[in-house]
Amino acid sequence: MMHIAGKIILVFLLFLQVPAHVWAEEQKGVEKEITSFLHKLFEERTRLLSQHRPDSIEPFYLPKEKVSRFALQQEQRRAKYLHTWAEKRGVTFTESSGSIRIVRIKPRGDTAQVFLVHTLKLTYRYLGQSQKLHSFGVGTRHSIKLKKVQGTWHVAREWYSDPIEENPHTIPSDSAKQPSKTYSSQSDTQKQTVSARKKRFNREKAVQYANKYAGAAWGAGNNNRYNPKYLDYHYNGGDCTNFASQVIGDPEEGGGLPMRGGWYYRYKQGGSTSWVQTDALKHFLIYSGYGRQVAKGRYADIIKPTASHPQGALSRLQPGDLIGYELDGDIDHFSIVVGRDSNGYVLVNSHTGDRYQVPWDLGWDKYTTFVLIHIND
Repeated sequence: MMHIAGKIILVFLLFLQVPAHVWAEEQKGVEKEITSFLHKLFEERTRLLSQHRPDSIEPFYLPKEKVSRFALQQEQRRAKYLHTWAEKRGVTFTESSGSIRIVRIKPRGDTAQVFLVHTLKLTYRYLGQSQKLHSFGVGTRHSIKLKKVQGTWHVAREWYSDPIEENPHTIPSDSAKQPSKTYSSQSDTQKQTVSARKKRFNREKAVQYANKYAGAAWGAGNNNRYNPKYLDYHYNGGDCTNFASQVIGDPEEGGGLPMRGGWYYRYKQGGSTSWVQTDALKHFLIYSGYGRQVAKGRYADIIKPTASHPQGALSRLQPGDLIGYELDGDIDHFSIVVGRDSNGYVLVNSHTGDRYQVPWDLGWDKYTTFVLIHIND
């Protein structure tokens, strides 16, 4: 026992004799090695989204280890979903590109914990419209555990929030060309009356805000950062509703709806329940008169022509309006309508994950109930 203890002490003393600058250089070398691996990993994963080759990313994982295999399959399902959605909507992805911003690397022997942000750009065109392209952005935050096996780093575990990863077999098959203009239920006389008075909701500024503060998504402004005036609820239930409230309610840059009742934000303190919680925001908008529910239903229900909505309920939405995504009776997510693509397809922005001018139903399935909310001017 004394002999073993002596060896341990000797090793410890030798460790203490390693100069600090040598230790620091070794750490820098490891971090440089990991950084190179991460760039290659995300380059290949990004390429997978436009060139569907599921086996191309396998060398970056450990398929024999359950958790690593799950992370690999998640990326493969994500790509499969994206390409299946494209087929059912009559589009094809022509380009994918992206970049990563590494926040922190914590090496520990043959493992390492990494935190990073991925900014992704995807470009598509409609079949038969080769000259018209539309690009949109997605931003995600990643927590990744790496493991070194036989001198090579691999993904051992990964977590990130990204609604694009869904079951490709549950994408609605119905598809219809959406009108490139927005249809309103107001009569011309009503429109003139509204335009003659000062509007309390500024749609143009609301959309500008949504585009500026869309976070890590490609295309967003503000150096891909959120508005620092507001707390970030990403790790506290999600930031989508907080962002929707900012878009329609920020008094300086956003839509300017006055905070009132239970809907408000206090600087450095946070938002009220109606400001940050999905169902609470929906109820506030409807019962306060700030908004009205245009329609509620599955994908096919809100795009098909009806007596009330000859062009489909979705056509009633204007830039600055909201779409709620309901699962099992509760709204799970909110996005903001910001425009339409060349084929009239509604585009939205959101947080968690961050999205910039993304097709409104991308990442959702036939079991999703869509709640269309028009913000009253």
